[in-house]
Formats: sequence, structure tokens, C-alpha cells
Amino acid sequence: MTSIAQWGNDLYSGKRSIDFIGRQKQWYAFSAVLIALALVGLFARGLNFGIEFRGGSEYRLTSVSNTAGYEDRAKSAIAEAGIPGNVLATVIGGTSVRVQTEAANEKNEAAKAALAKAFGVDEKTVSASLIGPSWGESVSQKAIQALIVFLLLVALVMAIYFRTWKMAVSGLVALIHDLIVTIGIYALFGFEITPSSMIGFLTILGYSLYDTVVVFDKVRENTAEALGSRRQSYAQAANLAVNQTLVRSINTTVVALLPIFAILVVGFTKLGPGTLLDLSLALFVGIGVGAYSSIFIATPLLVDLRRNEPALVDLAKHAARLQAKEPVSAGVRSVGSAAPSHSLRSAGSDSSGGSGDAASAAAARHTAAGAAQDGDSTPTDSLGRPLHKWTASGPRNQPKRPPRSKR
Repeated sequence: MTSIAQWGNDLYSGKRSIDFIGRQKQWYAFSAVLIALALVGLFARGLNFGIEFRGGSEYRLTSVSNTAGYEDRAKSAIAEAGIPGNVLATVIGGTSVRVQTEAANEKNEAAKAALAKAFGVDEKTVSASLIGPSWGESVSQKAIQALIVFLLLVALVMAIYFRTWKMAVSGLVALIHDLIVTIGIYALFGFEITPSSMIGFLTILGYSLYDTVVVFDKVRENTAEALGSRRQSYAQAANLAVNQTLVRSINTTVVALLPIFAILVVGFTKLGPGTLLDLSLALFVGIGVGAYSSIFIATPLLVDLRRNEPALVDLAKHAARLQAKEPVSAGVRSVGSAAPSHSLRSAGSDSSGGSGDAASAAAARHTAAGAAQDGDSTPTDSLGRPLHKWTASGPRNQPKRPPRSKR
């Protein structure tokens, strides 16, 4: 069984190749399904905003000796006080309980008494506060403004750095894709959106952008080389770039998700709802979606945007003609020809359409040797080129100079 390291080396050198660019319609279709489900969740179920956004009452009980079954006890106490709606209870610091409800108004004192009785504490130690929805609205407006400024700056920086607006558009589409899918997952599963979740949403945009820029940087490097050598089309060079950065993207994503997953497990099983759980949930969902879009959406979309440029159309035709003339280069490499190490990458990129000069020379020698074995009477040199008839026949058949006269 091929190890992951060997698999990654094969992807980087071109021995193996996953056709990310050629299958872009499949990736687009899958993303369209995800976005459709996200929109269904947003418009059919809506978002479950926390108390900070919709307003409500919050109660804090300190020095609670027994917090077992705190959620059921809090819900029973709030129901006894006659307050309808959702109840969210959280243990803080091991001995304190926070209870959030809909706005209690005139039932505030009844709620304090019921909670004190349910948890066995003095009613005077129960603190109550009213949270208005205006604070949440202000946070939402500022977050939207920050998001718009962030996207504009990202588009400007990417356009300047990569010297093409099409890379900026591809990166922005991937970012918006991540945001819609992440928020849609929150809507579908009813996860509560809090200010911590908003922070998580903005954080995942930065992570997704970082991953996309790394892939685009390799795309720019490979495509510049393809434009110089004219042995690969733009799509083939871009596909090789995604293959070369695939293992790196997977590794960084897994390394980032493992500690976040650990926090999620502890949060769900031990801590309960809270800032840490809200932030880690947003990061876990967003980082996974961001890694997908960087690989399967951003680069294929970039290739589609640039596919019809005249220079790239001419490059694709030229590369196709060269590749048609070198059908045996991959075969030479597969039987273990002693090509220099620097030519392996070019020779290995046959899966995406390219081959190197060393592979071409080896192919010519292979063809010449085969022709000689088949009885071809036309002699050739080491590169398979036909020799001049005098060179081929040897010095004995060349015209002789007239003898010098003796004095």
C-alpha cells in the first residue's frame, strides 16, 4: 500500500494526477446543492439568534452546591414562573449557573424565586439583568460593514498581487461560497448564533483566503513556466498546481481541525453552551468548507474565467501539438530511464499534458534504437536525427583528394 508521503510526492512530481480542472462541473454541481440546502435553511427555518441579538433576561446563580441536571431544573423553574420561550442554561466556573430566557418583564421576581428554590440558594444571591435587542442590532450592523470592507480590501490586494482581476474574483467567489454554506449549516441544524459565532465567521474567511492564496501562488508559478516552455496548457499547469498543494492543504486543515474538535467534544459533554463552544463550532464548520472551496472551486473557476483568452487558446493548441509528437515520453520514464532528477517533474506531468526536454531526448533515442532493431536502413545519431550520407558511409567512400605531384 502506497504511503501518504509517497502519494504526496507522486502528486507533486506528476506521477499521479487528480483531474480537478477537468471535473469542474461535478464540483460546481456539488456546491450548488450545498448552497441550495443552505438557502432552504435560511429562508424556511431562519437563523436562531442568541439573546444578545433578540433581547431577553439573564439570571446568574452563584455558589450552587449541586449543578447536576441544571438544564432541566432551570427550564422547570422558568416554566413555573410563567415565562414562555426558549431557556438556555450554562454552568460557569463549576459553581455558577447562567440562565437566559425571553424578556421576563413583570415576572422577573417570580423567576428569581423559582430559580433560587430549584437550585437551593438564597434568592438574594440571584442577579437579574435585561438585555435589549439594540445591542445585537448594533453588533450585526458593524459585522456587516466589516465584512464589506474586508471583501473590498481582499479583492484589491489580490488583484494587485496576482496582477489579474480574475484571480481576485475567483477568490471572492470562494469566500462567499464558504460564508453561505457555513451560515446555512447553522440554519439547518438550528445552532444558535451569538457574538462569538460572528467572530468565528469572520475568522474562517481569513483562513479560507489564506489557503486560496497559497494555491493561487503555485498556479501562478506553474502557469508562468508553461507560458515560457509552451509544453503545457494553462489548464494543465493549474491542475498540476492544485495536485502539488493538495497534501499541504489536507495536512494544515486536519491539524487545525483536531484541537477544535477536542474543544467541541469537551464543550458539548462538559461545559455546555457558551462562548468557547460557539466560537469552536463556527471555526470547525468554516475551516472544513474553506479547505473544500480552495481546492475544488477557486482554481477551476479561475481556469474557466481565463480559458478563452487568445494567448491561452494559442498556448493550448501549441501544447497539444507538442504532446501529440511525444507519445512515448511517459513510457520511457515508466521503465526507469536514467533521466536527471530535475526532469522528473516535467516528465511526470504527462498526466496533465507536459513533458521535459530530457524526456524528449530519451524518447528520440528510444525511437532511434527501435528503428535500428526493426531493420531501418537510415542511420541516425543519438538523438534520432538522420546522418549525412558521407558521414554515414564512413571515410572510405568520401571523395579522395588528387595526389600531389612529385618535384
